This record gives sequence, structure tokens and C-alpha cells, in this order.
Amino acid sequence: MQVVLIGTGRLATNLEPALSAAGHEVVMVNSRTLEGLPMEADAFVIAVKDSVLAEVIAAVTKGRESQVFMHTAGSMPLGLFLGKARHYGVFYPMQTFSKERQVDFSEIPVFVEASDDRSMQTIRQLAESITGRVYELSSADRQYLHLSAVFACNFANHCYAMAAEILEQHGMNFDVMLPLVDETARKIHQLHPLEAQTGPAVRYDENVIHHQMQLLSDDPAMKDLYERMSQHIHQKAKNV
Repeated sequence: MQVVLIGTGRLATNLEPALSAAGHEVVMVNSRTLEGLPMEADAFVIAVKDSVLAEVIAAVTKGRESQVFMHTAGSMPLGLFLGKARHYGVFYPMQTFSKERQVDFSEIPVFVEASDDRSMQTIRQLAESITGRVYELSSADRQYLHLSAVFACNFANHCYAMAAEILEQHGMNFDVMLPLVDETARKIHQLHPLEAQTGPAVRYDENVIHHQMQLLSDDPAMKDLYERMSQHIHQKAKNV
């Protein structure tokens, strides 16, 4: 399949080698200039940040209305293509991407949506060439999937960053946390996250919680976050 991949960000730079390895002919295009953008291809994949997606869709589809287009955004609706193209959809790989690390797409679930049968056939063919985990999902449900991913990935990673900050302030390296982080992740392959939860907040050990909050006195925002998370963990634990 000839694929035009529009974007040079984290997702695009991971997706291009995966598609190429699957045997597709990939033309990668800078999203800002759109230089070298062909008029025809089997699929146009738009992998740009949400804030410019509508603008890029308008530019890319102009004069190519009969081609098959798809965007890769978790929270942006299928309807962005309305009035701009005849065949369009969504190709959303749910994973965290970094330019410094190449991911294995065979392990990544891809969520797809399409305006018509032709678009769905193209999108599924593209997705199934790189992973066996392909699921159809509406824009309405995909926004909740993306919300869940923010909690599971972005917020969790921010907690790692806060832990690293505390450790570094006291002469320790974050790598001492890696066995704990890895075991926490391994447990939820077998247990529901609520069942896997441990720590002072589960039983609401006030002595430990109040002491640790005092350790955070110099950072009111982190102290407030610690208290709110502890209360929320305890509230959820009571329902298990």
C-alpha cells in the first residue's frame, strides 16, 4: 500500500518504520510545509498535534477529496473531515511514543473508525498489517479511552517525575525505584488495579500520611496532591 504519512512528531517517527517493515511504501511529509505531498495514494495518514489537526486536514484534503484520509488523534472526532473529504476515518494507536525509543507495534491496540466501507477496509488493512489488536470504536467512546490513557500513562509518569524530584533533592537516583515500578506494572497484568493497590492510603494510616505531608511542607501543590490522592485511594479501597 502506498501511504502518505503527514507529520514528523513522536507518533509519526515510530509509525513510519513499522509501516515500512510491513511492506508499505511510505512517503513522510513535514506537517507544516506539506512539501512533496502527492495528489494520490492508497492512504493519507495525518499524525499531527490536535491544535493544528483541523487546519492540516483542510490543506491536505483540498483537491484530493476522493482519497482515503485518517487522523491518529485520541480525543478528536471523526467529524473533522466532514465537508472536506468523501472517505475518511480514524487510526488511533493507544501507546505512549518517544523519538528516543522505537516501540513494537505488534503489541499495541489500534482503534479504528470510518465514514464508509471503503475507508474502513483501507484503515483495517493498514492496522492489521502491523498489529493483531484492532478494534472498532466510535469517537464518543474513544474520548473516554483517551481520558483513561491520560490517567494510566501521563499522570502516572508525572508521579514518577515527582518521585525523582524528591529523591534527587536528597542525593538519590530514580533508578532505585525501577524494581518497584516494574513490579507494580506486572501486578496489574493479573490483578484489577484496585486489588493491587497497597500503601498507607489504602488503610488510611494517619500517622504515616500526616508525617509524609509534613515532609512536603515546602511544596504546597505537591502536598495538596498527596492529600487528595490519599483520600481518593482510601475512598476507592473501601468499595473493594
